[in-house]
Amino acid sequence: MTRPVSDALDSMLAEHAELERQLADPSVHADQANARKLGRRYAQLTPIARTVRELEQVHNDLTAARELAAEDESFAAEAEELAQRVPVLESRLTELLLPRDPHDGSDVVMEIKSGEGGEESALFAGDLLRMYLRYAERHGWKAEVLDGTESELGGYKDVTVAIKGKADDTDGVWARLKFEGGVHRVQRVPVTESQGRIHTSAAGVLVFPEAEDVEVDIDERDLRVDVFRSSGKGGQGVNTTDSAVRLTHLPTGIVVSCQNERSQLQNKARAMVVLKARLVALAEEKAQQEASAARRGQIRTVDRSERVRTYNFPESRISDHRVGYKAHNLDQVLDGDLDNVLDALAEADRAERLAASTGA
Repeated sequence: MTRPVSDALDSMLAEHAELERQLADPSVHADQANARKLGRRYAQLTPIARTVRELEQVHNDLTAARELAAEDESFAAEAEELAQRVPVLESRLTELLLPRDPHDGSDVVMEIKSGEGGEESALFAGDLLRMYLRYAERHGWKAEVLDGTESELGGYKDVTVAIKGKADDTDGVWARLKFEGGVHRVQRVPVTESQGRIHTSAAGVLVFPEAEDVEVDIDERDLRVDVFRSSGKGGQGVNTTDSAVRLTHLPTGIVVSCQNERSQLQNKARAMVVLKARLVALAEEKAQQEASAARRGQIRTVDRSERVRTYNFPESRISDHRVGYKAHNLDQVLDGDLDNVLDALAEADRAERLAASTGA
């Protein structure tokens, strides 16, 4: 039996072989950023190449087993077993070949903003920040708080964090955290509540894939750059010079600030990373709207104005309203144990893409 090979699959297999050759060349690793990019792409294609090889081997073994079974019935059971493996492998290959989000290999910039609920909302925004920082730590990712405005009780009115994955990850951080954008709601007794009543408040999460330098070009004439003194709680970590930077992108009105670095130049560079990510997301969202509902969105799976998840403290329950996920392990989730929640979202997305590809 001969496997029909599409041109697209042939191209992927050729790319996988070429990437393997490049990654074996020590000179390629002199450019760590490029080597990381090649490594991630290689890791993405490896399951496809492995499944194709396994499928070809099963087809060859099945042909041989059927020929032998014609002469010796003892091979019939082996032929039947091999025949049952074919559709399983073909189904796996179909899933692996589903169109991917082009940003799945990207690192992310995340913004968390307090919403309705005043000080309690700011405290919840701080809880969300710690949850994502712990999740990044669990996965060996590097997380860096770029800028933030703290509230009086230690929460955050808003905070921006950059999260970078490991070089050998199959996917980037975006592949896992892209579903986190939206309104997160909390139900609990606030520390400011004297009567013990449960309140509901919310915080917003925005997630952007970190833009590659080639993806967006920013004209310096479109920027207003303001410098100011970094703020903080005091101590040696607070700068006494005007090193904090605020960038305003005049055509869009997007404002980004960074004060975490000690030099003005470093803060400007970090702020530019955030600005680029936001401009790429803005351009892609605009393209989504213009393409109408017929084009499936790859940047946002839900409208940011919609409630995506509820954290219920009295019942220790977390509920994701998009996929109907519920669990009673809120403490663990807030400590960064997010994988089950994110797996449910990723599985729903995979099922939707599979249904779209088959016309189901």
